[in-house]
Amino acid sequence: MLISEVIDRIKNYHNGTYNGQKIMAETTRDKILFGDVNQECTGIITTCWATVDVIKKAIDSKANLIICHEALFWNHGDHQEWLKEHDNETYKRKVALLNEGNLVVWRDHDYIHSGIPMKDGTYKDGIFYGLAKVLGWEDYVYENDTFKYMHFVIPETTTALLAKHLVEKLHLNGVKIIGRPDSKITKVRIPMHVLADANEQIIEAEKDDINCFLTMELIDFTLMEYVRDTSMLGIDRSIIGMGHFNLEEPGMEYMLEWLPEAIGENIPMQYVQSGDNYSYLTK
Repeated sequence: MLISEVIDRIKNYHNGTYNGQKIMAETTRDKILFGDVNQECTGIITTCWATVDVIKKAIDSKANLIICHEALFWNHGDHQEWLKEHDNETYKRKVALLNEGNLVVWRDHDYIHSGIPMKDGTYKDGIFYGLAKVLGWEDYVYENDTFKYMHFVIPETTTALLAKHLVEKLHLNGVKIIGRPDSKITKVRIPMHVLADANEQIIEAEKDDINCFLTMELIDFTLMEYVRDTSMLGIDRSIIGMGHFNLEEPGMEYMLEWLPEAIGENIPMQYVQSGDNYSYLTK
């Protein structure tokens, strides 16, 4: 089967509606980021983003299709002209590796978030449903969040114990804790990107009595400041800062569960973790 056919079958497997609009080829982020799709698919690697090490793994395993969730060349839209113009050394070396393996890199972002089909005929966000499956939380999803899987009511635990669970299950080097480590947790929320004002999340925290936010990007004001003050007042509220890729990567691991059905042919495939972006030095 040609790589182009593999990609088309995966697209057709997804719901195809993202943020309320039909995914269009002209505007979607889900582009061929590198390579010639008119070749037989010898193997598939799924990952969050195609790092140099992931590319080397693909070459070693004779796979020629990498399906990633994030950009390949470090910018929104994966534009490469500016890198060529400035003769970027890292870019040249990464391209050389991709060419060495005759690799194709396709981004599955909008499509996988648009939903994967369930046995009952519904669709679930493929990334966050995958996270729930890896964490063992698929039965803890909040009743009003049965598509996105970003709001959970879990058995009572503490911030420290939940942080340890995340590190172990997601193979992380560590996480950041904001608030008291002994804070009690039952309601957990993934608030997407917190890069500026967090008024909506702060209002939601008190309205729904959210105990813990699992954050992607997090800056040192707004939500972080609110949670610190709240925790200092003795209220059970905390943040576990995981990082964007660390939080979404389990969805690309779970992709292997449904990919054979989506493709309909027996093609070798494996998940390669792009790896925790963060290392930690503690006192």
